[in-house]
Amino acid sequence: MHKVYINGIGGRMGSTAAKAISEDPELELLGGGDVKDSLADAIAETKPDVVLDFTVAEVAEQNATTILSSGTSAVLGTSGFTEASVSRLRTLAEKNGTGGIIAPNFAIGAVLMMMFAEKAAKYLPDVEIIEMHHDDKQDAPSGTAQRTAEMISEAIKASGNKVSPKVPLDGRAIDVAGIGVHSVRLPGLVAHQQLVFGGSGQMLTIRHDSLNREGFMPGVCLACKI
Repeated sequence: MHKVYINGIGGRMGSTAAKAISEDPELELLGGGDVKDSLADAIAETKPDVVLDFTVAEVAEQNATTILSSGTSAVLGTSGFTEASVSRLRTLAEKNGTGGIIAPNFAIGAVLMMMFAEKAAKYLPDVEIIEMHHDDKQDAPSGTAQRTAEMISEAIKASGNKVSPKVPLDGRAIDVAGIGVHSVRLPGLVAHQQLVFGGSGQMLTIRHDSLNREGFMPGVCLACKI
């Protein structure tokens, strides 16, 4: 039984995660708080095995530092971590003998999409990403798109090909690790990503659609058990 505390339980993802964790026989929900609450005090009081953080980017690294410093595992669903932040948190986790997961996307299908894209990029290095989210999403491009672009770029380089967009991106897309990324924000959308690979006489499209927040929950529960 893994004991879980949710930081950001009042938000849409946090409240959906609370329901999923409560229904999972291998997880125990200890409660949760929000940005106005003291995370350090909550951890000391509830003594969780893992803290699931669904707050905001402005406090994401601070929250992660608090969690890992307490010797508790961290599952972080907030975007906005830089490479330097990840490096600092990895060092802190090793120092305190605990672990953590920074998940740009908890949907298992989205993770598979990223893995498939990594394989495809070795053979079709000309690719652009179109990511589409609800109009309340604050960041653009999404964390999923950024991580996907990085994975694709690394795979292209490893295959001996060059990473360089074939078209000017100004005003049409932005360059992330040499990959063109387009962001769409509209009401009615949840979370969607499409990867379009082009080759001589052929096209390959890999797409994932999250239709509601329940689609993220199997991945959330799995991350809390690792």
